Amino acid sequence: MKDWWETTFPQGRQSLIITDTQGYPVKIAYGEIGTGKPLILLHGMGSWSYNWRYSIAPLSKYFRVICFDAKGYGFSEKPVSRREHHGHQILELARIIQELCDQPPVIVAESLGGLIALALAQEYPHLLARLVVVNVPIFAESLPHWAMSLLAETPLELLHTIDSLRLAYLFAPIFREIMAIERRGVLFDPSLLSPEDVYWITYPFIEFPGTLLKVGEELQIAAREIQHQQAKKPNLLSKIQNNLSTIQCPTLILWGEQDSWFPASHGEKLYQHLTNAKLQILPNCCHDAAIGSSAQLNQAIVEFLQETNFL
Repeated sequence: MKDWWETTFPQGRQSLIITDTQGYPVKIAYGEIGTGKPLILLHGMGSWSYNWRYSIAPLSKYFRVICFDAKGYGFSEKPVSRREHHGHQILELARIIQELCDQPPVIVAESLGGLIALALAQEYPHLLARLVVVNVPIFAESLPHWAMSLLAETPLELLHTIDSLRLAYLFAPIFREIMAIERRGVLFDPSLLSPEDVYWITYPFIEFPGTLLKVGEELQIAAREIQHQQAKKPNLLSKIQNNLSTIQCPTLILWGEQDSWFPASHGEKLYQHLTNAKLQILPNCCHDAAIGSSAQLNQAIVEFLQETNFL
C-alpha cells in the first residue's frame, strides 16, 4: 500500500525536534501542503494526522496546511521511559507552532485536540489568529467509551508488556476488526470507513511499540482530571472552563448534532462562555466530524475565515 504521507504532502513526512515539558528532545512527525497563511490541523485522542485526510487538500487551496502527530501518537516519537503530566500537550503545541509558523496560524482542532487548543488560546493568545474547535470534551463528566475506561484502568506496566510483546502486531487482523467496529460507531454513515482507512488508522498501534502505552497513559490522565474536578480538587479541566471568557480570538465551534460522546448541548454551553464565537451544529454528524461530515466542516471553516477577514 502506498505511503500516505508521500501521496498527501509534496515533501512527504517531515520531522522536527522540540523540547517537551520535561526538557527532553522529542521528534515530531508532520506534513504540509499549500501556500499562504498557516493553518494547523490538530487531531484528537488515539488518532493521528490521517484523520484529517478529507480536509487537507480542500483547505490547502487557501492556506499552508500543516498536520502533525502529537507526541506519543501516530508517527511521532513515543518516550515510553518517562511518565507524562497533565497539560504537557499545551506547551508542546506552542513549541511546534513556534518552530513551523512565522505568523500566528489558524488552529482547527477536534475532540481532545480542541481542549488543548482552548487552553493554548488562554495561555499563549499571541500564538494563534483564529480558532476552530470540533466536538470538544470541555464539559465531559466521564470518559465517553467503554474501551477508554478499560485502558484508563489498566496498569501501565501491563500496557507496556503488551506493546513490548508486539501483541497488536501478532493479532493484527483481530485488532483491525475491533477498531473498525468502534470507529464506525462514531460515524453517522459507517460505510464511509473503508478497509484502507482501517489499515491506516490502526497502523501506529500495530507497527510502533509504545503507541498503546501512550494512549493509555493519556486516558489515565484524562480520567484523573475528571475525578479531581468532581471531587473539587485542583485540576486543569476546571481551570480551562473557568477561563473561557478570556479567549479573545475569533472562534468557530462546530458540533455534530448526533454526537453521542459529547452532546451538542455542550457546544451551546461553550458558545455561551466565549466572548467572540460562532456556533454551528452539523446535521447528520456524530463525533467523528472530520470524516463523517468533512464537506460541511471544510465549508464552515472557509466561510468563517472569510467572515473574520483571515482569508
